[in-house]
Amino acid sequence: MKSGFVAVLGKPNTGKSTLINALTGRKVSIVSEKPQTTRFKLRGILNRPDAQIIFVDTPGFHQARDALGTFLNSQVTGSLREVDLVLYLVDGSREITDEDRNLAAEIKKSGLPCLLAVTKKDLCRDEQIESIKKEVEQMVPVRGWVSLSAVQGEGLEELVSSLINLLPEGPALYPEDMVTDIPLTIQAAEIIREKILHNTYQEVPHSVAVEVLKIEEKPQKNLLEIQAEIYVEKDSQKKIIIGREGAMIKKIGTLAREELEYLTGKKVFLALQVKVKEKWKEKEAFIKKIYRS
Repeated sequence: MKSGFVAVLGKPNTGKSTLINALTGRKVSIVSEKPQTTRFKLRGILNRPDAQIIFVDTPGFHQARDALGTFLNSQVTGSLREVDLVLYLVDGSREITDEDRNLAAEIKKSGLPCLLAVTKKDLCRDEQIESIKKEVEQMVPVRGWVSLSAVQGEGLEELVSSLINLLPEGPALYPEDMVTDIPLTIQAAEIIREKILHNTYQEVPHSVAVEVLKIEEKPQKNLLEIQAEIYVEKDSQKKIIIGREGAMIKKIGTLAREELEYLTGKKVFLALQVKVKEKWKEKEAFIKKIYRS
């Protein structure tokens, strides 16, 4: 039996969350085409007869421009102190960037064994993949590599086999029927934020944070009452999220409630409130309060 923690690292939009969701067969992380969607270190668990792999989804490593960006990057580098292995994702459809190089330097500094995964295989040519592989090998020692497309399901079994080969021997660390250890408070907050990302204008997404204040279970009604606050930086953003006559916040609430009911198997009463907190992305104490995990 082999088991261990694998940090899934890459710059924004390399497909980290999509890959983990595909491997576990469950929506562990929210997905959006907008950069820096992931803000927590989220764990997804893949159980095999001979192995248990705990994937740690991390924010995209990027050039930080505010306190939020600095905090998200610290989540990435912090994960390197908590894992057995690094899965380094590089987007095969794009050129190597300084963000890729800076992250490679952090991985090299950690001394952890590293497996390279060139993602979005369906969007690039074989020569592009080979070129990226050679360039990455010059930046950081890798113990192997695979090319894959999480969307098409290509290369996933090869990836899992390669990871198992590199993991240490040990017993399962979680129950075999467990897919994630993310608390419901964080799952609910992320589901709400995902619905905002999918349904609002370009100026809103990076400025949105969601905090679940309370989850109260009422067993006699098979009901969960969830109270959450949505934070934005400007009054104009608040108006967009609320929408004309409350249409947008109603849509966001309905979509989030439906997914939460599917996730929990219970009826959900979801109360959402939108608040303006100016320049919250620059407020370190607020960021740590929201993204404690």
